Amino acid sequence: MSASIPYIETELLRKIAEGDEAAFSILFDKYHVRVFDYLVVITKAKEAAEELLMDIFLKLWLGREWITEIKDVEAFLKKVAYNKAIDFIRYTARHKKLQDIIAREVAYTPGQSPVDTLAEKDYQKIIQKAVDGLSPQRRQVYTLSRSHGLTHDEIAHELNLSVSTVKNHSKAALKSIKAFLKENNISGITFLLFFLQH
Repeated sequence: MSASIPYIETELLRKIAEGDEAAFSILFDKYHVRVFDYLVVITKAKEAAEELLMDIFLKLWLGREWITEIKDVEAFLKKVAYNKAIDFIRYTARHKKLQDIIAREVAYTPGQSPVDTLAEKDYQKIIQKAVDGLSPQRRQVYTLSRSHGLTHDEIAHELNLSVSTVKNHSKAALKSIKAFLKENNISGITFLLFFLQH
């Protein structure tokens, strides 16, 4: 990759910073295989690499306001991936029980996507419960964004709020939903797949 990002990617990052989910999906599609392969080389475990991969991209989305500051996306992602993988290896090295769990997961390959492990109707109920638990304004912002496809600017106009307030509500809503999903034992992988598919 050249020292400067091609214009099309610069534009992509700008759109992501503004909350454009389609642009983020394009970025994910472009880099996730390379980052995943890199993680597998370091961790030696595909399941662990999947978890780390989705955590990386989820945090990238949640912190998207500063994404335009990235000068080399692939180098940035690989640096984050390396740090995550090393932290993971150090953590598992201190926890024998966790090593055993990971070993079992690596040996078990069901041949289905993470979303397939949860019945769709049950999954949707959990998501809806998470949304219902948001404050009224955050729920309204989330619904206008996800269900109606409105941009932050459009939501701000619709609710008579500042764009920055809408962005803050949107970010807080996603964090709350992520926390709720974790409490219900739904992994970061499933959460990000939900995000990319809606």
